[in-house]
Amino acid sequence: MISIFYRQGAEIIVSQTETEFAVLSKKIVLWIDLLSPSGEEKRATEAFLGTEIQSRATAEEIESSSRFSETGNAIFANTNFLSPAGDEMAIDAVSFTIVGDTLATLHEMPLRSFTSLQRRIQARPNQYDSGWTIFTTIMDQRVDLDADIIELMSKETTQFSRRINQKEDINEDFLLDINQLQENAMFVRENIVDKQRLITGIIKSDRYPDKLEAKLTVLLQDISSLINHTNFTFERLEYLQDTVVGLINLEQNRIMKIFTLISVLLMPATLVASFYGMNVSLPLDGLRWAWLIIIGIMSLIVFAAWWIFHRKKML
Repeated sequence: MISIFYRQGAEIIVSQTETEFAVLSKKIVLWIDLLSPSGEEKRATEAFLGTEIQSRATAEEIESSSRFSETGNAIFANTNFLSPAGDEMAIDAVSFTIVGDTLATLHEMPLRSFTSLQRRIQARPNQYDSGWTIFTTIMDQRVDLDADIIELMSKETTQFSRRINQKEDINEDFLLDINQLQENAMFVRENIVDKQRLITGIIKSDRYPDKLEAKLTVLLQDISSLINHTNFTFERLEYLQDTVVGLINLEQNRIMKIFTLISVLLMPATLVASFYGMNVSLPLDGLRWAWLIIIGIMSLIVFAAWWIFHRKKML
């Protein structure tokens, strides 16, 4: 699907057919949004802009350090947009192409940042005078959404900490849940750093409007604070992970201590029982109540061993 946003007087009109390019000029087109486009829509956009638009496969193969590039007439930027999907993170690669003051975006899935911005553009057309403004707004909204994801992970981390303090469901599954959240935190941090590189590349370019420099600088500051917050969350999860492992080890040690203690307490009694199980003459042979005396001796030995362990605080 294609959505072409172009200025007509004081309003911004949206068209959803590539045939509209025949009557439009680049000066009035602000944004071309390609959502899982057909071959005809993509080729028509490339012909209108006079440059190739990177496909999803091409964008995914680009190294993270080379996701921003410039040619004679175009700027190419690629990044990933994340969204929570159950216990994991869903990812959608987005390609930005800027030719002059016209922005073209390519993505395969509907994105919340794009949908809300499309409504705002038509509601407040005077705030969007070029594709650069739209690009900056998209990145600003995306950083806000990333902040929401990090805040959600922080709340989950707090819940995990509360469960540990209350000793609630401390088992291997709980440890795996912490590990999954840790993986998500690493994934989010990597994605935020990717956006930091992209914005840095834009600022280093001499093509963006000077009036956007202040906003791009603030975006970099916001991204830096998100990176610090993500690092703190990751370190906190590492601490919780170590705590859970320690608690599980303590519980296992306690169980092993109980089994060891029972074995040690029964060893003397077992020794007495083994003596009287031999087919030889032993004291108390022939007495009617000998078995009762032997049981009493074994019980006395078990109690004496327990008392010694208790006095030495080994229990």
